Amino acid sequence: MTNEQKLELIKKYGANEKDSGKTEVQIALLTHRINELTSHFEEHKKDHHSRRGLLMMVGKRRRLLDYLKRKDIERYRTIIKELNIRK
Repeated sequence: MTNEQKLELIKKYGANEKDSGKTEVQIALLTHRINELTSHFEEHKKDHHSRRGLLMMVGKRRRLLDYLKRKDIERYRTIIKELNIRK
């Protein structure tokens, strides 16, 4: 992920361009990295070390989504719809 892409996601989901701590921003950044790694595994099927990192990122995103669901269900539904996480 380039720095410009990261800043664009922070600006889109955060309150301002420096708000990287907001739950939605963290979920969006993790989703972007997960999508990049998923395409990486189509070419490199035996890269098990990176696969472990992917599983850890998926777990972290799951915990952040659960937190957001407990705290504010509307923000949870909005971020799920915008990032197209649920199939």
